[in-house]
Amino acid sequence: MIGLATTKQKEAARKNLEKARAAQSARAKGKHVPRKTQGLSTAEENRMPDSAFAFRDERKEPLTDAAHVRNAIARFDQVEGVTDAERDKAWKRIRSAARTFDVDVSADDWRDLFKGGKARKH
Repeated sequence: MIGLATTKQKEAARKNLEKARAAQSARAKGKHVPRKTQGLSTAEENRMPDSAFAFRDERKEPLTDAAHVRNAIARFDQVEGVTDAERDKAWKRIRSAARTFDVDVSADDWRDLFKGGKARKH
């Protein structure tokens, strides 16, 4: 669900970031830290058609499952070098993928992601 985050959601996000940073640091120091999700390999992503991405020309934000759709929403404001028209098209693709994978999206428009939070237009 996207919109104004509750205190509980913000705390969960902080804990997730701490865990991710700790795992990343351990991996950088050569420790084996198993990943909880497989994710997409670079080779798999390279084989995907442009139509599988929210931002097709940039091949950014794959929309292959619910987790990737949620990630595309969360990182929407981080995609640089795109026009508002491209964001409009990407948002339509994300909303469509969200319906396909049963992901609840509370923001009706991508511009809502830039209101009231840390997200900002680049």
